[in-house]
This record gives sequence, structure tokens and C-alpha cells, in this order.
Amino acid sequence: MKNITLAIEEKVLKAARAYAAKRGTTLNALVREHLATLVGEDERIEEARRGLLELMDRSTGRLGPDYKWNRDEIYADRLFPRHERSGVRSSRKTR
Repeated sequence: MKNITLAIEEKVLKAARAYAAKRGTTLNALVREHLATLVGEDERIEEARRGLLELMDRSTGRLGPDYKWNRDEIYADRLFPRHERSGVRSSRKTR
């Protein structure tokens, strides 16, 4: 393990030491954990990006560069004309 030297404002250093003490750890351990978390996040993001690119490459769906989404096509399977769902409300009592 390598040592590094940091320049930190005294007020921040004091607060950070108190934070570490409350959690029963050292400032050194907090810095190591934080840096490991930052590096790990970047690695997870890169792994997710690679996975998405792989899924895109393997996908059989191709719309083409000039394809424009059409609202009717997007919602065609979700929307029913009123006459096709008339039986949905048949269980209601009318007054």
C-alpha cells in the first residue's frame, strides 16, 4: 500500500476526524473507502455501457436511420376504441 499526502483545510480536517471517530474508524480508512467507491462506480458504469453496446449489436430490431416514431404505432397495442371495451363497465350498477 502506498502513502499519499493531502492538503486539507483545518476546519474540514477537524470535522472529518470527528466524523471518522463517530463511526469508529480512521480518516485514512474513510479516504480509502471513498476512493475505492469512486473507482468502483466508474468500473460499474463502464461494464454496464459495454453490456448495453453488446445488446445493441445482438439485437435483431433495426428501424433504420430515417425512422420516425409515430404516436399511433407506439400506443396501438395499449389503446382500445370505446366499442371494443364496452363490456368492461357492465358490472356497474346504474341508477
